[in-house]
Amino acid sequence: MFTNQLANAAETSKLSLAPTDLLKDEIDQVANIYNIVIEFFTNYSFQLIGAFIIFILGYMVAGKISSWVLKLCLNHKLDITLSQFLSSTTKMLIVIMITIISLSKLGISVTPFIAAIGAISLGAGLALQGLLSNYALGFNIILIRPFVVGDTITVHGVTGVVEEVLLAYTVLKNEDDVTITIPNKHIVGEILHNSKNDSLLELQVGIAYDHNPLDVVELLKETMLTLDSVDENTKLQVGIDEFSDSAITIAIRLWAPTVSLYETKYKAYAGIYSALDKANIHIPFPQRDVHIHQVAQK
Repeated sequence: MFTNQLANAAETSKLSLAPTDLLKDEIDQVANIYNIVIEFFTNYSFQLIGAFIIFILGYMVAGKISSWVLKLCLNHKLDITLSQFLSSTTKMLIVIMITIISLSKLGISVTPFIAAIGAISLGAGLALQGLLSNYALGFNIILIRPFVVGDTITVHGVTGVVEEVLLAYTVLKNEDDVTITIPNKHIVGEILHNSKNDSLLELQVGIAYDHNPLDVVELLKETMLTLDSVDENTKLQVGIDEFSDSAITIAIRLWAPTVSLYETKYKAYAGIYSALDKANIHIPFPQRDVHIHQVAQK
């Protein structure tokens, strides 16, 4: 019995010492980490400060050079889209170079990072072929410049004013202030209509055969020139379009700013109606004469 009591006491003393040993191990680990941190900052403090200063100064220089490139491009009357692209690309390349220099200052080799980035880029390229093709085609649009910011383009039945050209997509905006985003892969290689700042507006009105259509053409031409968005430099065309059954159709073709296309259309029709009404020129409606023949019975 006494032997069992001694054994139990020894076991109890071991259990009582176990938490103390565990706490001592934790303190030793914290001390080791503290020593490693102190040693690191002691040995690499100047390298850290130097790398940080190099990165900050390099980032500031990159911003200055980027602004200078943008100003230079605008002074040489380059397209704003191409100018912004060259400016942002220049800044990105300088920041990458400064980052590599800062890492090398700390003694960190960038070769493994470049290899890892290459492997990741290969996998991402296979997984994101559609997205990457948009970026490549966006770069093509920026270089070739089939259109610039402010132009009116029509592609895939969508018309709008170009607001911004990005690498992945192009942003349009129509008269209703609706933003239209078109992936660049749906622009390059497609039939593209570029009418610069304006869009074609086609109008028609019928007059009775009792009136001289040539006089009406001159009247409507003068009426169109009174509109705010139409002047003598506008490509205005007014002429006889068709001799239909009930009327002589007068056609009007003019170019109006895309941002106010429908506003110009409604004002034009209102002006046409007022001018014809003032000149007592009738707009006929479709009519048909029916003749009834009575057949004599035998």
